[in-house]
Amino acid sequence: MKLISYVILLVFLSLQISNACTTAVISGKYTKDGRPMLWKHRDTWAINNKIMTFNDGKYRYMALVNSKDKSGKSIWIGYNSAGFAIMNSASYNLNNDTIKQTGLEGRLMKEALKNCVTVDDFEAMLKAMDNPSRLEANFGVIDAKGGAAYFELANFKYVKYDATDPLVAPYGYIIRTNHSMSGELGKGGGYIRYVTTDNEFLMAIKENRMTPKTIIQNCTRNMTNSLTKVDLNDYDNIPSDHPTYVSFTDFVPRSGTSSSVVIEGVKRGESTKNVVMWTVLGWPLASICIPLWLDVDLPKIVQYDDEIKDSPLCNMALQAKNLAFSYKWGYSSKYYINVNALLNADNKGLIQLITPFENMIFTEARSMIDKWDDNPDANDIKKFYEWIDEKVPYFYYFNWGIIAGKK
Repeated sequence: MKLISYVILLVFLSLQISNACTTAVISGKYTKDGRPMLWKHRDTWAINNKIMTFNDGKYRYMALVNSKDKSGKSIWIGYNSAGFAIMNSASYNLNNDTIKQTGLEGRLMKEALKNCVTVDDFEAMLKAMDNPSRLEANFGVIDAKGGAAYFELANFKYVKYDATDPLVAPYGYIIRTNHSMSGELGKGGGYIRYVTTDNEFLMAIKENRMTPKTIIQNCTRNMTNSLTKVDLNDYDNIPSDHPTYVSFTDFVPRSGTSSSVVIEGVKRGESTKNVVMWTVLGWPLASICIPLWLDVDLPKIVQYDDEIKDSPLCNMALQAKNLAFSYKWGYSSKYYINVNALLNADNKGLIQLITPFENMIFTEARSMIDKWDDNPDANDIKKFYEWIDEKVPYFYYFNWGIIAGKK
């Protein structure tokens, strides 16, 4: 039975629909360390996320999963032991028909992680699918052999965009939000987020600072609107005890952002054990980036906790999110944010406190990576994870009195 037929049989078990995302594929030709990257900034109704590892395929793999998805039937970004990585963004301008969609992009990506080594392997999967695909999405993939591409998948065709081709990606990156370039332009969504991200990426490439840290701190937490030219950083001169509500529409971070992940791949010939999944669980303006490696047991803070029905990091970040979305009346409350809770003149805002703490994590992780030869040191990672599991919960408690699972 071909893959898509199998997927359709499973639709009644779990209908996972991703609403909106900002994503990018970056060739190693233009990153600071020469390694390709995938970025998925996930916007969805499923705001509770966790990380899982799997051994149910040809290759072991790690992935972002909805917390309610106990067994990990669908994944939303991840990579495998062969160095292949995949993610998606929903598209809304590819299928101009009435064919019902399954919303099962996560099942397709899981199958890819179980079986694929290269970008070409994934393309072969798409060619083998039955039509109509009943999917409408942009799939970004990288591999350990230098491959980096997007596939825009519609009901009856797909179109490939190669991020290593200078005619397609002159600066080595391709961005996709919630429209596809092979679809009807002007339809779909995410055009403002696309331009905002493109502005940041272009400067990062020109200044040789295209790194996971740049993407997380300058793009995932971008406070500008490229259409209106509003920059919420301008509110950082107001004292911390002066709640200030502003419209929060069409920024890269949204009220429904559930996570943001950068997968940093490897150079051609480098051990695939060096792939790093830089992971922000929960609302990114109130969460912390944790680097993860496949061959060492995950830190507890990113795993599902039975008592709180979520990962601890996601739970704490969502509690902290309430400081920013403190106006609760009416359906429109999600469109107005207390910017004073993010940044203020007293340097007590969420972003202002998170950034220096997170910088410590980036610095420590990079120092470990730089001292390794061609394989990560498992003991280094275990000690690092122990530090993470101790220090991150204390950080939330010390600054905001937040404890995972307690409101």
